[in-house]
Amino acid sequence: MIEMNVTNQGLTVGSIHIVGVGSASVVLIGDTDTVTASSVFDTPPESLIIGPLVPFASSGST
Repeated sequence: MIEMNVTNQGLTVGSIHIVGVGSASVVLIGDTDTVTASSVFDTPPESLIIGPLVPFASSGST
């Protein structure tokens, strides 16, 4: 178990721009008491294709 102590201070978010998200991502803005991670795998194993990953394009490319 990991113990994390946070001291909250003022936070102002003017805008947020998200280009892409990964398969295990979370974006939090604001307060929360508990974050719980979970996953569900409902795809049959025979339909899973394991191969090279496709990288996200950087913000400078077209």
